[in-house]
Amino acid sequence: MRTWFITGASRGLGREIARAALKGGDQVVATARNPEWIKSGLPGFGDRLLALALDVTNQDAIEAAVDKAVKHFGRIDVLINNAGYGQLGAFEELSVSAIEKQFATNLFGVFAVTRAVLPVMRSQRAGHILTVSSTAGIIGFDGASIYCATKFALEGWSESLSLELAQFGIRTTVVEPGGFRTDFLDSSSVAYSDISIPDYAAYSSKRKDALDEYNHNQGGDPVKFGKTITILVATQEPPVRFAVGSDAYGVVSNKANILRAEANRWRGLSITTDIAVEQQSGG
Repeated sequence: MRTWFITGASRGLGREIARAALKGGDQVVATARNPEWIKSGLPGFGDRLLALALDVTNQDAIEAAVDKAVKHFGRIDVLINNAGYGQLGAFEELSVSAIEKQFATNLFGVFAVTRAVLPVMRSQRAGHILTVSSTAGIIGFDGASIYCATKFALEGWSESLSLELAQFGIRTTVVEPGGFRTDFLDSSSVAYSDISIPDYAAYSSKRKDALDEYNHNQGGDPVKFGKTITILVATQEPPVRFAVGSDAYGVVSNKANILRAEANRWRGLSITTDIAVEQQSGG
């Protein structure tokens, strides 16, 4: 029986991960700003579910939640870094405070929770850290540059962390979902520009209209997402990166092809910067 620690578990993908883990017989510490939403959304699991209040931007709250989790279940086997939101809008139309808030939750909140859980996993010499990124961590999207920036940062951090933690038997996976039918694009979950610039007015309006139309029409099933994560956790050698959804698979495959083609196109110029062999040998 594994013990999971999940952030952002009151709704959407986080709640479905928690549900799938509980249905699989595991124990779950499900956290969110309002734990009552967790209890109402995940009834009937008794003592195997511990719902805790957690704001990932509050260091004291993080430490308290991890401490309660360990005291209640004795260990943490799986950490799911899921809490986050989308700050959308053109870069110039976002204030410094809006940008800082996005990084505080999507990036530094993940860092803080992971830092609090790692001593537990190191003492166990075992654990699996899964961080929910996005296809926005693989390719850029116009009108989402700051959101993409946080997800790109998570990608590099998680990949590097996997190299540092392998010595302790701790594995990491960065999860890259495509579009899933959650409330991610609802007004309760997404934020838009807080600065108005006339040059961007038509563009920003068009982008928001397109996202509103896409909202709740995404092709991914959140319930199947949750089940997929439990399968991933149960594997002996989980991937460092995992694209979830047919659209995500397409994005990753296409990005790999683009990178390869671009590298080959500019190879001739790229390699001209090497120090010549005769210079290295002193000739």
